[in-house]
Amino acid sequence: MSQNNIQSNSIQNPRVTWEGCSVLLDINDGDRLVFARLTAGSTLKIGSKNFSLRPLIGCPFGSSFQIENGTEGLCLCRFVPSTEVDNNDQEKGGSQIMEECRDNRAIVDNNEAQTLTSGDIDEMRRQGVKGDEIIEALIANSATYEKKTTFSQEKYRIKKQKKYAPRVLLRRPSARSICEAYFKKYPHRIGFLRVDALSLLLSLANVTANSDILLVDMVGGLLTGAVAERLGAGTGYVCNTYLGSTPYPVEIVRTFNFDNEICKRIVRAPLRDLCLEQTGTSEIIDASNAELNGQTSSINMEEMSLPSNHEAVDSETIISPQSKMGKPPKAGEKASEEAIKSWKENGFSSLIIAAPDADAWSLAKDLLPLLSYSAPFAIYHQYLQPLATCMHNLQQGKMAIGLQISEPWLREYQVLPSRTHPLMQMSAFGGYILSGTKICSSS
Repeated sequence: MSQNNIQSNSIQNPRVTWEGCSVLLDINDGDRLVFARLTAGSTLKIGSKNFSLRPLIGCPFGSSFQIENGTEGLCLCRFVPSTEVDNNDQEKGGSQIMEECRDNRAIVDNNEAQTLTSGDIDEMRRQGVKGDEIIEALIANSATYEKKTTFSQEKYRIKKQKKYAPRVLLRRPSARSICEAYFKKYPHRIGFLRVDALSLLLSLANVTANSDILLVDMVGGLLTGAVAERLGAGTGYVCNTYLGSTPYPVEIVRTFNFDNEICKRIVRAPLRDLCLEQTGTSEIIDASNAELNGQTSSINMEEMSLPSNHEAVDSETIISPQSKMGKPPKAGEKASEEAIKSWKENGFSSLIIAAPDADAWSLAKDLLPLLSYSAPFAIYHQYLQPLATCMHNLQQGKMAIGLQISEPWLREYQVLPSRTHPLMQMSAFGGYILSGTKICSSS
């Protein structure tokens, strides 16, 4: 049975969902972001009702779904958003922006503008009226809709659409979408690593195909998955190293839907094994990082990982019965002796550290000797001071050149007619990255 699973996994179309795959559900244009595994019994709670996710199986990523009345009642049905714009309406819209003189000053919000009652809406739902038709009825029975500005009318329509015709966008779990989802709701689980900082990490570390990347991933596996995604199938290795005997949790890797070829390239090896021959003994590393071990051992694994049933980013849970057929391949197996021996002889291609709860300098001084000469490295931290101290020590020890500390900053804009401006609520801080190139020390 396992052979059949491997074969079906190897020929799976990555553009289309399959039973057992992980997906990111974007509800009402970012109002909620939910991770889920598509199985026959998986459900998604929208409002006060649970909806089966079976209609999502076999659909292309990027498909949109809307709650409609089906043969068995309300269900998620796929629909194609209308993109056609009438030429006359487009021309009127352009002139209306310049000539519109209406405003909302004369509108009094006294809850008397709408003539449709909640009982009328419930009766329409019982009769099988679609959500879009309910919205049009609300607009037609509103005494103030025509008096509103175009912008206010659009906001009114979107508000009613989210309530009476919720929509679900089927997104592919990728490094960007996963990072954005976690950063939006639970940034502490990924060390406040923003998507622009993540992309800069991969760029400064020169993550390319056929590279052997050494990682310290204490952000739940997001960094591991992002590096493996960029390496691709069958090229290079991602080696997660850790202090002590317990590896850091990398459960987020399972949401990437990696196949067996990529999963077997994600390995782990304790720092003791990688440094044993170079230092002659592992006791020095254990003693120098005893305090660090005490800090990392106190990390709550549940806070840094995604549960097996994929806890929703908005603190809800998608119900996914256990299914052997849908179980994703496991990544993060122990590295082979041959691979460790090769890395000791040739060194790693690059180093990336994302350890908000560890001392940057303590990790850098132990891990830099494992790199090949002229190999780049990048260290992420939420705060500046640990990286400044690490940079100073690297300069004093003449261990690296091209040292610089970067502060990425991503600014989002709302681009709409006559109202283009930066978003009112956005992140103003994305951490810091120390980068450089290892050299052969003369001492």
